[in-house]
Amino acid sequence: MGGMISREVRSSGIRVGFEILDLESSAHGWLAHVDQKTGPNVGRYRVNLADLDSLGAGAILKAVDNCDVVAIDEVGPMELFSKKFEKAVRKAVESSKLVVGIVHWKAKSRLIDEMNARGDTQVFTVTVDSRGNLHKIVVEKALEFLGHD
Repeated sequence: MGGMISREVRSSGIRVGFEILDLESSAHGWLAHVDQKTGPNVGRYRVNLADLDSLGAGAILKAVDNCDVVAIDEVGPMELFSKKFEKAVRKAVESSKLVVGIVHWKAKSRLIDEMNARGDTQVFTVTVDSRGNLHKIVVEKALEFLGHD
C-alpha cells in the first residue's frame, strides 16, 4: 500500500497545523500551518502548496505506479487547492488499483462529484454509530476487490 495521509500536529496541546506523510517513503512535509506565510487560507491555516504538490501528489502518483492499494487521506478543502493533487487523485481513481480514500464532509468539487458518480465507487459515511465497525467493512470490501476470500 502506498499513498498519502495527513494528520494534525499539536504544540502544547494546541493544533498548529497538518502534516503530510508519504506512506511508502515516510517522507513528510506540511499541508498547512498557522505560521505558513503564503498560500490559500483555510480557517486560521495557510495551505503549503509546495509540499502538497510535490509530496502529497507525488506520493499518490508513486502508489499508482508501484502499489496494489492507493490510500488517500484525505480529499478535503485544503487539498483541493492543488491542481496537481487533484490530477493525481483523478489518475488513481481512473487506474485499475484499489483506492481507499477519505473525503471530508465539507469538501465540494467536480472531482468529488465524478468520484461519487462512478459505478465502481462505494461510499461509507462515518458516524458515531458506524465508526467502531467501519474498518472491518472496508477491509472486507478491499479483500473482495483484490480477489481474496
